[in-house]
Amino acid sequence: MTVVRSTLPEEARRIAAEALQDTLVDLLGLSLIGKQAHWNVVGPRFRSVHLQLDEVVAATRAQADTVAERAATLGVPPDGRPETIAKVFSLPAPDEGWLRDSEAVQLMTDALGAAVTRLRERIDTTEKADPVTQDLLISITSELEKQRWMFEAENVPGTS
Repeated sequence: MTVVRSTLPEEARRIAAEALQDTLVDLLGLSLIGKQAHWNVVGPRFRSVHLQLDEVVAATRAQADTVAERAATLGVPPDGRPETIAKVFSLPAPDEGWLRDSEAVQLMTDALGAAVTRLRERIDTTEKADPVTQDLLISITSELEKQRWMFEAENVPGTS
């Protein structure tokens, strides 16, 4: 059933829809990773890392909503169901239990870096198919790169 018809040609819509769905999964997964680390982080930098994790969670949740709405705009039902995320998500994730502050920082640096790499591939893929979706992905990439930089700056050798 198609509820909303896209103004894009079908092939362009398919390309944009795939990029948006994959991005939605990454963003929802990042928000879950961030919350898991937020609840379990321990160590001398607890407070700063704890608060920084909340920033990532807020940003990725807001971006996920924007991505899902873009998909719906194109007539594609976004799929953010837990079983979909669990089945498809493949970014680095924490183990169960407490997480040292330095481990949380490294985890987020790695997960955000992997998400950015994937987003850059999607930016290339959507360039001709749908510049509007591409622009959205560029914006998300910019925010995730900023968050990654902030975490990476926490792990500079000799600074702690």
